[in-house]
Amino acid sequence: MAEAYRKVSSFLSLNNLNYKHQKVLIILLFSTIPLALLLTFSYLPLMNMVIYSFHDWNGISPDMDWTGISNYVLMFTRPEYFTVFVVSLYYFFATFVQMALALYFASVLSFKVRFKNFFKGVIFFPFLLNGVAIGFIFLFFFRPEGTLDALLAMLGLGEYSQLWLGNPDIINISLAGTSIWRYMGFNFIIFLGAISSISGDIYEAADIDGANGWQKFRFIILPSIRRIVELNVILAISGAIGVFEIPFIMTGGANGSTTFVIQTLNTAFEYNRVGLGSAMGIVLLIIVITVTMIQRILFGEKEA
Repeated sequence: MAEAYRKVSSFLSLNNLNYKHQKVLIILLFSTIPLALLLTFSYLPLMNMVIYSFHDWNGISPDMDWTGISNYVLMFTRPEYFTVFVVSLYYFFATFVQMALALYFASVLSFKVRFKNFFKGVIFFPFLLNGVAIGFIFLFFFRPEGTLDALLAMLGLGEYSQLWLGNPDIINISLAGTSIWRYMGFNFIIFLGAISSISGDIYEAADIDGANGWQKFRFIILPSIRRIVELNVILAISGAIGVFEIPFIMTGGANGSTTFVIQTLNTAFEYNRVGLGSAMGIVLLIIVITVTMIQRILFGEKEA
Protein backbone atom coordinates (compact mmCIF):
# COMPACT_ATOMS: atom_id res chain seq x y z
CA MET A 1 0.00 0.00 0.00
CA ALA A 2 2.86 2.36 0.91
CA GLU A 3 4.61 1.53 -2.38
CA ALA A 4 1.44 2.25 -4.35
CA TYR A 5 1.00 5.58 -2.54
CA ARG A 6 4.64 6.46 -3.29
CA LYS A 7 4.15 5.73 -7.00
CA VAL A 8 0.98 7.81 -7.17
CA SER A 9 2.67 10.69 -5.34
CA SER A 10 5.66 10.45 -7.68
CA PHE A 11 3.38 10.48 -10.71
CA LEU A 12 1.55 13.53 -9.47
CA SER A 13 4.72 15.45 -8.66
CA LEU A 14 6.39 14.56 -11.96
CA ASN A 15 3.52 15.99 -13.91
CA ASN A 16 3.52 19.19 -11.84
CA LEU A 17 -0.20 19.05 -11.15
CA ASN A 18 -1.63 21.63 -8.81
CA TYR A 19 -3.59 20.61 -5.71
CA LYS A 20 -6.98 20.95 -7.36
CA HIS A 21 -6.05 18.68 -10.27
CA GLN A 22 -4.40 16.19 -7.91
CA LYS A 23 -7.57 16.01 -5.85
CA VAL A 24 -9.73 15.37 -8.92
CA LEU A 25 -7.35 12.71 -10.22
CA ILE A 26 -7.22 10.86 -6.90
CA ILE A 27 -11.03 10.87 -6.67
CA LEU A 28 -11.28 9.45 -10.18
CA LEU A 29 -8.67 6.76 -9.48
CA PHE A 30 -10.35 5.57 -6.30
CA SER A 31 -13.84 5.73 -7.87
CA THR A 32 -13.00 3.62 -10.91
CA ILE A 33 -13.55 0.18 -9.34
CA PRO A 34 -16.79 1.05 -7.44
CA LEU A 35 -18.22 2.68 -10.56
CA ALA A 36 -17.24 -0.32 -12.68
CA LEU A 37 -18.95 -2.69 -10.24
CA LEU A 38 -22.04 -0.47 -10.11
CA LEU A 39 -22.29 -0.33 -13.89
CA THR A 40 -21.67 -4.07 -14.27
CA PHE A 41 -24.08 -5.36 -11.64
CA SER A 42 -26.75 -2.64 -11.52
CA TYR A 43 -27.11 -0.43 -14.57
CA LEU A 44 -26.10 -2.96 -17.24
CA PRO A 45 -28.67 -5.57 -16.03
CA LEU A 46 -31.27 -2.80 -15.89
CA MET A 47 -30.51 -1.83 -19.49
CA ASN A 48 -30.75 -5.48 -20.55
CA MET A 49 -34.09 -5.81 -18.76
CA VAL A 50 -35.40 -2.79 -20.67
CA ILE A 51 -34.30 -4.42 -23.93
CA TYR A 52 -35.86 -7.77 -23.00
CA SER A 53 -39.16 -6.06 -22.17
CA PHE A 54 -39.62 -5.19 -25.87
CA HIS A 55 -39.06 -8.76 -27.00
CA ASP A 56 -40.75 -12.14 -26.82
CA TRP A 57 -38.03 -14.34 -25.32
CA ASN A 58 -38.03 -17.53 -23.27
CA GLY A 59 -34.68 -16.85 -21.63
CA ILE A 60 -32.96 -19.81 -23.32
CA SER A 61 -33.18 -19.38 -27.07
CA PRO A 62 -30.45 -17.25 -28.70
CA ASP A 63 -33.13 -15.55 -30.78
CA MET A 64 -35.45 -12.85 -29.47
CA ASP A 65 -38.55 -11.71 -31.37
CA TRP A 66 -39.15 -7.97 -31.36
CA THR A 67 -42.70 -7.21 -30.14
CA GLY A 68 -42.50 -3.50 -29.38
CA ILE A 69 -44.75 -2.46 -26.52
CA SER A 70 -47.01 -5.50 -26.73
CA ASN A 71 -45.74 -6.82 -23.37
CA TYR A 72 -46.75 -3.55 -21.71
CA VAL A 73 -50.09 -3.52 -23.52
CA LEU A 74 -50.72 -7.07 -22.34
CA MET A 75 -50.02 -6.08 -18.76
CA PHE A 76 -52.41 -3.14 -18.75
CA THR A 77 -55.19 -4.97 -20.58
CA ARG A 78 -55.09 -8.14 -18.44
CA PRO A 79 -56.43 -7.26 -14.98
CA GLU A 80 -54.95 -10.37 -13.34
CA TYR A 81 -51.50 -8.82 -13.60
CA PHE A 82 -52.50 -5.89 -11.38
CA THR A 83 -55.07 -7.42 -9.05
CA VAL A 84 -52.17 -8.91 -7.08
CA PHE A 85 -51.40 -5.40 -5.84
CA VAL A 86 -54.40 -5.85 -3.52
CA VAL A 87 -52.18 -8.24 -1.54
CA SER A 88 -49.69 -5.41 -1.05
CA LEU A 89 -52.35 -3.47 0.87
CA TYR A 90 -52.08 -5.97 3.73
CA TYR A 91 -48.36 -5.29 4.00
CA PHE A 92 -48.97 -1.57 3.53
CA PHE A 93 -51.18 -1.37 6.62
CA ALA A 94 -48.88 -3.77 8.47
CA THR A 95 -45.97 -1.36 7.97
CA PHE A 96 -47.75 1.33 9.97
CA VAL A 97 -48.42 -1.12 12.79
CA GLN A 98 -44.79 -2.16 12.60
CA MET A 99 -43.53 1.43 12.72
CA ALA A 100 -45.89 2.37 15.55
CA LEU A 101 -44.64 -0.55 17.66
CA ALA A 102 -41.01 0.20 16.81
CA LEU A 103 -41.44 3.87 17.71
CA TYR A 104 -43.19 2.99 20.97
CA PHE A 105 -40.50 0.56 22.11
CA ALA A 106 -37.72 2.93 21.00
CA SER A 107 -39.28 5.79 22.99
CA VAL A 108 -39.69 3.66 26.11
CA LEU A 109 -36.24 2.08 25.96
CA SER A 110 -34.51 5.41 25.35
CA PHE A 111 -35.12 6.25 29.02
CA LYS A 112 -33.92 4.46 32.13
CA VAL A 113 -35.65 1.08 32.16
CA ARG A 114 -34.55 -2.06 33.96
CA PHE A 115 -33.03 -4.70 31.65
CA LYS A 116 -33.37 -2.33 28.70
CA ASN A 117 -30.32 -3.80 26.94
CA PHE A 118 -31.95 -7.23 27.16
CA PHE A 119 -35.19 -5.92 25.65
CA LYS A 120 -33.24 -4.12 22.90
CA GLY A 121 -31.63 -7.41 21.93
CA VAL A 122 -34.94 -9.28 22.00
CA ILE A 123 -36.61 -6.74 19.70
CA PHE A 124 -33.72 -6.47 17.25
CA PHE A 125 -32.91 -10.20 17.15
CA PRO A 126 -35.57 -11.23 14.54
CA PHE A 127 -34.03 -8.87 11.99
CA LEU A 128 -30.73 -10.74 12.32
CA LEU A 129 -32.30 -14.07 11.42
CA ASN A 130 -32.20 -15.46 7.91
CA GLY A 131 -35.46 -15.02 6.00
CA VAL A 132 -35.63 -18.72 5.15
CA ALA A 133 -35.29 -19.64 8.84
CA ILE A 134 -38.08 -17.24 9.74
CA GLY A 135 -40.27 -18.76 7.04
CA PHE A 136 -39.85 -22.23 8.52
CA ILE A 137 -40.35 -20.95 12.07
CA PHE A 138 -43.72 -19.44 11.18
CA LEU A 139 -44.75 -22.41 9.10
CA PHE A 140 -44.67 -24.40 12.34
CA PHE A 141 -46.23 -21.48 14.19
CA PHE A 142 -49.27 -21.27 11.86
CA ARG A 143 -49.75 -24.94 10.98
CA PRO A 144 -52.89 -26.74 12.23
CA GLU A 145 -52.44 -27.68 15.89
CA GLY A 146 -49.19 -25.76 15.82
CA THR A 147 -47.80 -23.17 18.21
CA LEU A 148 -50.50 -20.55 17.64
CA ASP A 149 -53.37 -23.03 18.02
CA ALA A 150 -51.76 -24.44 21.17
CA LEU A 151 -51.42 -20.95 22.59
CA LEU A 152 -55.07 -20.16 21.85
CA ALA A 153 -56.14 -23.42 23.49
CA MET A 154 -54.05 -22.59 26.55
CA LEU A 155 -55.89 -19.25 26.83
CA GLY A 156 -59.28 -20.93 26.41
CA LEU A 157 -59.72 -19.56 22.89
CA GLY A 158 -59.38 -22.83 21.00
CA GLU A 159 -62.59 -22.23 19.07
CA TYR A 160 -60.87 -19.38 17.24
CA SER A 161 -58.30 -21.69 15.65
CA GLN A 162 -58.13 -21.34 11.88
CA LEU A 163 -56.32 -22.66 8.85
CA TRP A 164 -54.02 -19.66 9.14
CA LEU A 165 -52.20 -20.39 5.88
CA GLY A 166 -54.98 -22.33 4.18
CA ASN A 167 -57.82 -19.82 4.35
CA PRO A 168 -57.60 -17.20 1.55
CA ASP A 169 -59.49 -14.72 3.78
CA ILE A 170 -56.82 -14.62 6.49
CA ILE A 171 -53.64 -15.91 4.89
CA ASN A 172 -52.36 -12.44 4.00
CA ILE A 173 -53.09 -11.20 7.52
CA SER A 174 -50.97 -14.06 8.87
CA LEU A 175 -48.14 -13.30 6.46
CA ALA A 176 -48.32 -9.56 7.19
CA GLY A 177 -48.08 -10.36 10.90
CA THR A 178 -44.94 -12.35 10.19
CA SER A 179 -43.56 -9.36 8.30
CA ILE A 180 -44.16 -7.13 11.33
CA TRP A 181 -42.20 -9.50 13.57
CA ARG A 182 -39.44 -9.82 10.95
CA TYR A 183 -38.75 -6.16 10.25
CA MET A 184 -39.78 -4.28 13.39
CA GLY A 185 -36.26 -4.55 14.77
CA PHE A 186 -34.89 -2.60 11.80
CA ASN A 187 -37.22 0.35 12.40
CA PHE A 188 -36.66 0.05 16.14
CA ILE A 189 -32.88 0.42 15.96
CA ILE A 190 -33.13 3.41 13.61
CA PHE A 191 -35.67 5.16 15.83
CA LEU A 192 -33.64 4.36 18.95
CA GLY A 193 -30.51 5.87 17.44
CA ALA A 194 -32.37 9.02 16.44
CA ILE A 195 -34.03 9.43 19.84
CA SER A 196 -30.73 8.84 21.65
CA SER A 197 -29.21 11.80 19.80
CA ILE A 198 -31.66 14.22 21.45
CA SER A 199 -29.92 16.28 24.12
CA GLY A 200 -30.73 15.33 27.72
CA ASP A 201 -30.98 19.03 28.61
CA ILE A 202 -34.26 19.22 26.70
CA TYR A 203 -35.74 16.42 28.82
CA GLU A 204 -34.51 18.12 32.00
CA ALA A 205 -36.22 21.35 30.95
CA ALA A 206 -39.40 19.39 30.22
CA ASP A 207 -39.24 17.75 33.67
CA ILE A 208 -38.92 21.17 35.29
CA ASP A 209 -42.01 22.33 33.37
CA GLY A 210 -43.89 19.24 34.59
CA ALA A 211 -44.25 17.50 31.23
CA ASN A 212 -45.47 13.90 31.30
CA GLY A 213 -44.32 11.04 29.08
CA TRP A 214 -46.87 11.67 26.34
CA GLN A 215 -46.03 15.38 26.19
CA LYS A 216 -42.31 14.55 25.91
CA PHE A 217 -43.05 12.22 23.05
CA ARG A 218 -45.37 14.62 21.24
CA PHE A 219 -43.43 17.86 21.62
CA ILE A 220 -39.82 16.67 21.89
CA ILE A 221 -39.25 13.22 20.43
CA LEU A 222 -41.59 13.26 17.43
CA PRO A 223 -40.55 16.68 16.05
CA SER A 224 -36.87 15.84 16.58
CA ILE A 225 -37.00 12.62 14.57
CA ARG A 226 -39.51 13.74 11.94
CA ARG A 227 -37.08 13.23 9.06
CA ILE A 228 -36.23 9.71 10.26
CA VAL A 229 -39.93 8.84 10.48
CA GLU A 230 -40.48 10.11 6.95
CA LEU A 231 -37.53 8.10 5.66
CA ASN A 232 -38.89 4.94 7.28
CA VAL A 233 -42.31 5.60 5.75
CA ILE A 234 -40.72 5.80 2.29
CA LEU A 235 -38.78 2.58 2.86
CA ALA A 236 -41.81 0.82 4.35
CA ILE A 237 -44.20 1.71 1.52
CA SER A 238 -41.63 0.79 -1.12
CA GLY A 239 -41.09 -2.51 0.69
CA ALA A 240 -44.84 -3.19 0.82
CA ILE A 241 -45.10 -2.73 -2.94
CA GLY A 242 -42.18 -5.06 -3.64
CA VAL A 243 -42.75 -7.66 -0.89
CA PHE A 244 -41.39 -11.06 -1.83
CA GLU A 245 -39.40 -13.01 0.74
CA ILE A 246 -41.96 -14.07 3.35
CA PRO A 247 -44.90 -15.08 1.08
CA PHE A 248 -42.59 -16.85 -1.36
CA ILE A 249 -40.88 -18.91 1.35
CA MET A 250 -44.00 -19.71 3.37
CA THR A 251 -46.64 -20.28 0.69
CA GLY A 252 -45.05 -19.82 -2.71
CA GLY A 253 -47.92 -17.46 -3.52
CA ALA A 254 -50.64 -20.07 -2.94
CA ASN A 255 -54.17 -19.41 -1.62
CA GLY A 256 -54.28 -15.82 -2.80
CA SER A 257 -50.93 -14.72 -1.33
CA THR A 258 -49.23 -14.01 -4.67
CA THR A 259 -47.56 -10.61 -4.78
CA PHE A 260 -46.51 -8.70 -7.88
CA VAL A 261 -42.88 -9.74 -7.45
CA ILE A 262 -43.78 -13.42 -7.09
CA GLN A 263 -45.98 -13.16 -10.18
CA THR A 264 -43.10 -11.51 -12.07
CA LEU A 265 -40.74 -14.29 -11.04
CA ASN A 266 -43.21 -17.00 -12.06
CA THR A 267 -43.90 -15.33 -15.38
CA ALA A 268 -40.23 -15.07 -16.28
CA PHE A 269 -38.84 -18.36 -15.02
CA GLU A 270 -41.75 -20.77 -14.54
CA TYR A 271 -43.65 -19.88 -17.71
CA ASN A 272 -40.46 -18.90 -19.62
CA ARG A 273 -41.80 -15.48 -20.62
CA VAL A 274 -38.72 -13.42 -19.80
CA GLY A 275 -39.83 -10.53 -22.00
CA LEU A 276 -43.14 -10.13 -20.20
CA GLY A 277 -41.47 -10.65 -16.82
CA SER A 278 -38.94 -7.93 -17.66
CA ALA A 279 -41.77 -5.55 -18.59
CA MET A 280 -43.41 -6.29 -15.23
CA GLY A 281 -40.12 -5.57 -13.48
CA ILE A 282 -39.78 -2.23 -15.28
CA VAL A 283 -43.35 -1.26 -14.35
CA LEU A 284 -42.68 -2.15 -10.71
CA LEU A 285 -39.52 -0.02 -10.76
CA ILE A 286 -41.47 2.92 -12.21
CA ILE A 287 -44.18 2.53 -9.55
CA VAL A 288 -41.61 2.49 -6.73
CA ILE A 289 -39.81 5.55 -8.12
CA THR A 290 -43.12 7.41 -8.57
CA VAL A 291 -44.26 6.62 -5.03
CA THR A 292 -40.88 7.73 -3.67
CA MET A 293 -41.01 11.01 -5.60
CA ILE A 294 -44.56 11.72 -4.39
CA GLN A 295 -43.49 11.08 -0.82
CA ARG A 296 -40.47 13.33 -1.25
CA ILE A 297 -42.77 16.10 -2.46
CA LEU A 298 -45.28 15.59 0.37
CA PHE A 299 -42.54 15.32 2.99
CA GLY A 300 -40.39 18.01 1.41
CA GLU A 301 -38.10 20.11 3.51
CA LYS A 302 -40.06 22.88 5.14
CA GLU A 303 -38.53 26.30 5.36
CA ALA A 304 -38.02 27.68 8.81
